[in-house]
Amino acid sequence: MASDPTLRELELLEQIERDPDVTQASLAAQLGVAVGTVNWHLKRLVAKGYVKVKRAQRRKLRYIITPEGLAFRARLTVNYIETSLRLYRRVRERVRRLLSDVREAGFDSVRLPDGDGDIVDICRLTCLEQGIAVAGEGRRDVPLLRVRGTQVAVEWPQQEEVHV
Repeated sequence: MASDPTLRELELLEQIERDPDVTQASLAAQLGVAVGTVNWHLKRLVAKGYVKVKRAQRRKLRYIITPEGLAFRARLTVNYIETSLRLYRRVRERVRRLLSDVREAGFDSVRLPDGDGDIVDICRLTCLEQGIAVAGEGRRDVPLLRVRGTQVAVEWPQQEEVHV
């Protein structure tokens, strides 16, 4: 589950919309948080008028998203998309500049970090777009695009010393 409270609320609303009979325990399991965290967020959503709770059976609750809750979810979704696109554009522009530096230094390929991730995917896509090959992991003679969080930097290959 996201660490941003608004993203947590968006995820909860999406899960409730999919299954109004979902339990707090199953929400917690699906979202990877404690039941208490789910309970706290649900209480906030109820207090704001975005979710209503009805008793479905003796011990079973049903969560109903109100019209205000649907509008709130829509706003959260739009904000999330806008934020994601800003990040995507910023990372793409940064990687384009780095790849320009790589090309100016005489390289036509780079290495990418091991593993997956959205930022690595953006790097891979930008390399493809810019005509820069992605070299295999074993290549230490080409620059590495180092990814730390949302930041990308070039790690240049070590130059061997020449003894005369």
